[in-house]
Amino acid sequence: MDEVKELVNDIKNGNVKPIYFLMGEEPYYIDKISDFIESTILQEEERGFNQIILYGRDVTVEDIVSNAKRYPMMAEYQVVIVKEAQDLSRSIEKLATYAENPQPTTVLVINYKYKKIDKRKGLYKTLKKTGVVYESKKLYENQVADWIRRVLSPKKYAISPKAAQMLVEFLGTDLSKINNELEKLQIILPEGTQITPEHIEQNIGISKDYNNFELRKAIGERDTSKIFKIINYFAENPKDNPMVVTVSLLFNFFSQLLHFHGLNDKSPRSVASALKINPYFVNEYINAAHNFPMRKVSKVVAILREFDVKGKGVGSNAVPQGDLLKELMVRILN
Repeated sequence: MDEVKELVNDIKNGNVKPIYFLMGEEPYYIDKISDFIESTILQEEERGFNQIILYGRDVTVEDIVSNAKRYPMMAEYQVVIVKEAQDLSRSIEKLATYAENPQPTTVLVINYKYKKIDKRKGLYKTLKKTGVVYESKKLYENQVADWIRRVLSPKKYAISPKAAQMLVEFLGTDLSKINNELEKLQIILPEGTQITPEHIEQNIGISKDYNNFELRKAIGERDTSKIFKIINYFAENPKDNPMVVTVSLLFNFFSQLLHFHGLNDKSPRSVASALKINPYFVNEYINAAHNFPMRKVSKVVAILREFDVKGKGVGSNAVPQGDLLKELMVRILN
């Protein structure tokens, strides 16, 4: 995020590079940077003649170079944006020749999503000298809640830890999806609001009481009644609560619990740092550790591996996922 801010500030300050090669697994920032360049470099009246949008599936590298070598008409720059450039992965190295001596009046933007070029080859080395290479890396799940807070803060919104965790568990690490939901909330809620689980439930449709976050907490507390209320809800709403997601999240939880048992320093600050979790959730791990000794945690991890396979249909095609989840809970609690 800091790298993106620096790149944007450079452009705002007139430090414009002839090539921006935007690559990586996370498309959110690739789109953000590309859209910023598209709306910033040229004045609106200059774009008709000087801004070109190309798509990787429709062009060759030679076509891109041909467009990039044109001169702007009545403007300081022309902007050439290549979207879905990953479709040119087999021939993208041909761009190295142009990158060695790029047209100084062209701003060429390459959106190379979900992939990255080989850093050992000529194109990458040349781009680092003459342009900007930005790699947009996928965030780990434990980093996304902090990203949500950082996105909301300058917009004068806050979010509770539980609400942020609900979004992560429901939407995963897809930053574009999460941002879309946050933008909807910002339209509905006034500035200065702290987004709560109730806001998430009312406006996005994620249940604040029947979700994987609450299931994990109930298991850690061995609250059998609450566990099976949540599991029954999941069984009635399987599309919104796929078993493969539940098993994956529980596997991560018990793996972290195994790590917790091995810590010498179990102070809240040390636990939060070691497990890479928000301090808000530390007590949840402390309580779960009392109810699940290390030997039991190891057994649960093995059980979750078994049910991960079953949940994907291996050896249990005829068994409803709701029944599998109930069996899983019984195995975990026994």
